[in-house]
Amino acid sequence: MSTNVPQHGSASVHASRESFSPARLGASRPSRPAQIDPRVAAHIAGGMDPQAVDDMSHASAAALLDRVHHSQDPVVVQRVLTLVDTQGVDIIAELWSRSEPESLPGMLWRLYLLRTWMRRHQESLSRLWRHGEPVATVSSAVAGVDPSPEAEDIVRTADSILSGAFTGDFAVALERASAFTDVISDGLRLQAQRLIHRSSPDTAMDHIENADGQRGDRAEQSDRSDDMNARTSAARLMHTASNLMVTSQDFQRGANLWRRGRLE
Repeated sequence: MSTNVPQHGSASVHASRESFSPARLGASRPSRPAQIDPRVAAHIAGGMDPQAVDDMSHASAAALLDRVHHSQDPVVVQRVLTLVDTQGVDIIAELWSRSEPESLPGMLWRLYLLRTWMRRHQESLSRLWRHGEPVATVSSAVAGVDPSPEAEDIVRTADSILSGAFTGDFAVALERASAFTDVISDGLRLQAQRLIHRSSPDTAMDHIENADGQRGDRAEQSDRSDDMNARTSAARLMHTASNLMVTSQDFQRGANLWRRGRLE
């Protein structure tokens, strides 16, 4: 069964708009979840001192979080929640996309991208959640997702996680994001394992052996092609699952740092 979840071979979000993409594998430390196009970045920065850009990213993230948290105005909350929907992701990518994971702007950037990804792929993610979390566990309780969610439940969860970051306990919002990505990662791994199982030689042979017990060349070639396609798809699912696991760990570290007063 196709999940329709986009597969990513790198750490970039395509044009920073298409979907949520977790950190790259193989690095000594988790990398950024996304980068804006270098040409866009050059136009924005205009030769600005990188330290000044970094200072502004931290200051803007803290100011936004503080304003919404203290106002609790539903209109302001809704405006911030739908910032990407109404203004486009580049408005926050300009300052936050290159922030380190262990920072407030880095965490906010990931939360915004997570919400966008969840809303755009709600059907696929609801299926993956059912694969990864077939029964209610601690992850269901933390993320606030029913064991058998529908697409609209994924949308509600996406909005609830991001709005909770501004109006509630920021660490709790990060823990919910971590639990959600963790379960989806499990769902992707299970889906990959099923693809491998279905493409096993014994299973394939059962379907294409003829009455004489001989397999034709055409059938054998088709079997090999199907097996290769299934294994390629499984490998992509496993890669995405691993990336999501790294992102889940990023969120969990962010929650721990926030509680210790070290996420700035």
